[in-house]
Amino acid sequence: MSRVSVLKPGSLIRDKFGNLLDARSAVTLITSGPRKIVVDTGLEGEEELIIKALAGQGLEPEDIDTVVNTHTHSDHCGNNHLFSKAVRLCPGEGEAIASGVFAIATPGHTLDSISVVVEATKAVANKEAIANKEAIVNIGATANKAETANVIVISGDALPTLNNFLKGVPPALHVDRSLAVSSMSRIIDIADIVVPGHDKPFSVAEGKYI
Repeated sequence: MSRVSVLKPGSLIRDKFGNLLDARSAVTLITSGPRKIVVDTGLEGEEELIIKALAGQGLEPEDIDTVVNTHTHSDHCGNNHLFSKAVRLCPGEGEAIASGVFAIATPGHTLDSISVVVEATKAVANKEAIANKEAIVNIGATANKAETANVIVISGDALPTLNNFLKGVPPALHVDRSLAVSSMSRIIDIADIVVPGHDKPFSVAEGKYI
């Protein structure tokens, strides 16, 4: 089984008219055996935050062997350069990334958007404060609970916030609404937990943050 750690939750800031002022993606670490995989790398300028979050996991950027971007918007791949020893993968539908970790095509926000599906040990929400008061959210469990699993989907902007899920609406920014609706539905159908592109992780069954 794998462990998923949200190094930095995503965020969106809009003004009172709904205009987008700031967008920053989640940065997520997957540990699968010896593999260390980062999904999305955030906005350029967030390097220090990511390095501190990795240090909280006992890691340095050089320890990451694989980077996957859910799509190529700058707020999702702005720090790919941090991971100098990592291979950057662009996996397609059903393509394995590691044991129990694979990609699914979730177009709509962009035509090439993907989500990463992880079979992870039974979820336990665990937050560790780091120096700048951000949080590292560990979604995993001890070995004696490894017989049960959660399906965690790191959705990028195919399902960007809890609010999109609760209201049943696709991302406001999309190139094809019907594809966006279909992709969001697909994620909801398979996920126990969603790590959204611009919000904190949430439970699909409970409809609330974990």
